[in-house]
Order: sequence, then C-alpha cells, then structure tokens
Amino acid sequence: MPYTVNCSILLTELPMLQRPAAAKAAGFDAVEFWWPFAAAVPTDTEIADFENAITDADVRLTGLNFAAGDMPAGDRGLVSWPARSNEFRDNLAVTAGIGERLGCLSFNALYGNRIDGVTAEEQDDLAVENLSLAAQAVAPIGGTVLLEPVSGAPRYPLRTAADVLAVINRVSAQSGDTNIKLLADLYHLAVNGDDVEAVIAELAHQFGHIQIADAPGRGEPGTGTLPIREWLARSHDLGYQGAIGLEYKTAAANPFAWLEAV
Repeated sequence: MPYTVNCSILLTELPMLQRPAAAKAAGFDAVEFWWPFAAAVPTDTEIADFENAITDADVRLTGLNFAAGDMPAGDRGLVSWPARSNEFRDNLAVTAGIGERLGCLSFNALYGNRIDGVTAEEQDDLAVENLSLAAQAVAPIGGTVLLEPVSGAPRYPLRTAADVLAVINRVSAQSGDTNIKLLADLYHLAVNGDDVEAVIAELAHQFGHIQIADAPGRGEPGTGTLPIREWLARSHDLGYQGAIGLEYKTAAANPFAWLEAV
C-alpha cells in the first residue's frame, strides 16, 4: 500500500516547510498536512512558500485540512461553529486553490466541538450547509471532502463511523452532494470504542482515506495493541485502493523503522 506522511504530526523537530523534503529523504513520495497556516486566509507569500516546499521536495500533496481553528488550544474545526462560519467559508477557495495547483484531491473538514449557548440542532444545520459548500468548492477539481470521527475531544460530537455517515447522508439528501466520504482514522475509531473490524467489513470500499496510529498512546504501529496491519490488509482486500496516512506521534530516532519489518 502507498503511504503518505502527515507532516503536521510527524517530523516536528523540523520547521514546517522543511518536512516535505525530510519525508522525501526518508523514502516517501507523498505527504499530507493539517491546515498549515495560522490564519484561514493566509497571505499570498505564505501560500507560495508552502506550495514551493511541496514542489521543491518532489512529493505529492495527497491531503489537506480545511482551516480548523487553534488545534493546540483545543479547537477541532469550524464547520459547525456559528461565530466562525464565515471564516470557514472564506477558507474554501484558498484550500481548493492550493489543491488545484498541487494536484491534491482530498480535503479534511473537521466538524467542530459543541459550543456553549448554541443548540446541537443549530450547529448540525450549519454543518450541513458548510459541508455542502465545501463539497461544491472542491468539486470542479475532482476533489473529495473528508469527514472523520475524533477521539480525545469530549465536545466533538462525531465519534463513530455511524455518526459520520449520518452527517454525510444528510448532506447528500438535502443538497445532492456526493463527494463527501468517511475518513477512516483507525486510531480514533478504536479509541472511541467503535467496532473497527465491522466498519472495515461494511465500508472499506467506500472509505475516502485511511489514517493510522497505534493505541494506547497514538504511537507508530507496534507500540500499542491494535492489529493495524491486519486491518489494512482487510481494507485493501475489500476494495480500498487509496493511500495510508501516517498520523502518529513518536519519539523514535527513525519514525518509520516499523515499516522495515513489513
């Protein structure tokens, strides 16, 4: 299976713009990023510097998050956040533009935490609108919006594959958009108690993307107890043909040593 290095969580000992070249030096041809800018609408220079870091490293950008707020501070997306909805919408053209120029077709939209003073119904209605707008923004370049369950964020409402599929189906029913798919982060699913084997058996052929980390600890495969290799093989056998996102934390001198045993 092809692997893509998430340069927002790996190779963090290096400045952000040096990580694509480091991934290439480690033997990878593809990288993915969370939103790599402080602002939802960065400057033209910031965008050019990021794009040049990808092209100069001779790697493909296979995945990019839409702006998701201040992740280190606990934000987990703007999709369902009324006070920041316009910020998310302003980000759509920027993200799609980067995707078009770099050939990236997968865009992760973090749903957002529940917000005090706003009903869940209001947030969910807004999320459906914004996900439809995101799907329409990337459709002209053949792009797909990804939606994922998340662990470790108590106020994030999408915890299982079923939670995500319910939102995707609602968007499709209301707006007709079909380019929104489940991001099967096997770590998040497992930590949240979902039946990962059942999810793979039922949905592997529909996965928009797979990301991996072991549990407990969110380390590289082999540091925890999850049967990651078996899950990946099963997903492939059942029709998943995409890349595998390496989205784990590690203190190892060689963060990719586990792959040598594959």
